Amino acid sequence: MKRWTCVLAVVLATVPGLRGAWADELPIVGTGDGIELLRAIGAAFTADHPETVILVPPSIGSGGGLAAIGSDKEVLARIARPLNDTEKSLGIIAEPVVLLPSAFYVNPSAGVTGVTSEQLLRIYRGDITNWKDLGGADLRVKVVRREDHDSTLQVLRQSMPGWKDLVLTEKSKTATTTQESVDTVRTVDGAIGFGPFTSALGDGLSVLRIDGRAPTDAGYPSAVVLALAYKKSTVTPAAQSFVSFAKSAKARTLLSSMGGVPAAE
Repeated sequence: MKRWTCVLAVVLATVPGLRGAWADELPIVGTGDGIELLRAIGAAFTADHPETVILVPPSIGSGGGLAAIGSDKEVLARIARPLNDTEKSLGIIAEPVVLLPSAFYVNPSAGVTGVTSEQLLRIYRGDITNWKDLGGADLRVKVVRREDHDSTLQVLRQSMPGWKDLVLTEKSKTATTTQESVDTVRTVDGAIGFGPFTSALGDGLSVLRIDGRAPTDAGYPSAVVLALAYKKSTVTPAAQSFVSFAKSAKARTLLSSMGGVPAAE
């Protein structure tokens, strides 16, 4: 029986049409934080386990992912905030996977590659309104913010000097997902936004150094933890296998290569 299982796995891996017909799909729903990292881990897992195709659909937020597994609509979620007491009472478990530094990124048209912590405060308060005031282009600063409950904003309020009680400028656009923030900043001249750091941000964006430090440097001020969540009563063997893989040495190496910091064992 074991011999035939191995033969089937080889056939599924080498014949794409058959893999699509025979493989089971495992969606991982939730936050947009670290979505590129999870898709890369998912592809690596499927390469090793062709009987399971990992799907990482667009963001519905950490709360949406937790609601989906809490109501038994899904078995695995991706989250970027701690569980609350209600979620814990449902038997939901969160397994930390990777630490994502919180990055500030700008449209390259701004002409700025680094700022100080104080300058960031002044930008998000609305005191600095033109990039030329920071040595950049003569171009209006266009602030992209996140909703008050966003995981990265919460981390910034807890870790960045002056952010705890910062009132964000009203002259800003609110992005409801990480991907919306990235897409807006990438396409709007003079725009600045924030979100979890991954190496993919370098595609069409300038990731700012803060006080001379890049997001992956020691002493960088803030980060968010990306975790996989599931309910003990509904988790499947495939989902449990993926969670274990996401914390394996192979996955940790992949995460590090993409700018993430693997969570401690």
